[in-house]
Amino acid sequence: MRARLALAMTAAATLTLAACSSGGGSDAGADETTGAGSSEGSGGGESIRIGIKFDQPGLGYQDGSEYTGFDVDVARYVAEQLGYAEDQIEWVQAPSAQRETMLQTGQVDMIFATYSITDTRKEVVSFAGPYFVAGQDLLVAADDDSISGPEDLEGKNLCSVTGSTSAQRIKDEYATGTNLLEQPGYAECVTALTAGQVDAVTTDDIILAGLAAQPANEGKVKVVGNPFSEENYGVGLPLDSDQCEAVNEAITTMIEDGSWEQILEDNVGASGYSANEELNPPTPAACA
Repeated sequence: MRARLALAMTAAATLTLAACSSGGGSDAGADETTGAGSSEGSGGGESIRIGIKFDQPGLGYQDGSEYTGFDVDVARYVAEQLGYAEDQIEWVQAPSAQRETMLQTGQVDMIFATYSITDTRKEVVSFAGPYFVAGQDLLVAADDDSISGPEDLEGKNLCSVTGSTSAQRIKDEYATGTNLLEQPGYAECVTALTAGQVDAVTTDDIILAGLAAQPANEGKVKVVGNPFSEENYGVGLPLDSDQCEAVNEAITTMIEDGSWEQILEDNVGASGYSANEELNPPTPAACA
């Protein structure tokens, strides 16, 4: 009986020691997973969720697992300046009508998506920047010299996206006799333009430049280059975010080291578009 009892005690002690050793290993593994798991990339720190457009060639465009465009490359630069590596960025689609909600509900940390800074929007979200100043412009056939601005659209056929304020501005302020063709997207408008169904397409100039730079459209269309509005593209942030100053510093560095100009050329240069030099590159506004 004593022998069996001693043997049992020895076995229990051995199992306890093994369990402690195993438990220590599991805790260390858990700590490593927590400290450098899926939320961390090679640059250290947690991942960052950035909202962009998925359907604007030259600005924010998704092609499979690839994301390209001026907004996307600006976002990459800013994220790197903030300490995030490429593999720490999570790209999230940010449709225009949902941008404020996405920031308010924490679906994204910041937004780079042709996001114009307005007083109304600043009531519910914060902005850094601007990092670009766009202007409403016109896209016409490459060989069309009859249209040099919105005042030349009287009696012409104009295409814009359904519900767009761009076309309405022309009808209200410039050419009341313009015939409007509405399409679900600007790519469809460009197709109508190259097919001769319309005389011009209107929206922000850099969006038009991105469309014109697409291989299928090269040499067929051109941006008029006579903008008639100012759209300050900012970085959308949650209201009262503490990131504004850091983002503004990153934008300033991007402009000063020449990266801003190169990013613009890489994404829309093929269209022949050049940004309004009186407004670009812009100086980021002071954070509120």
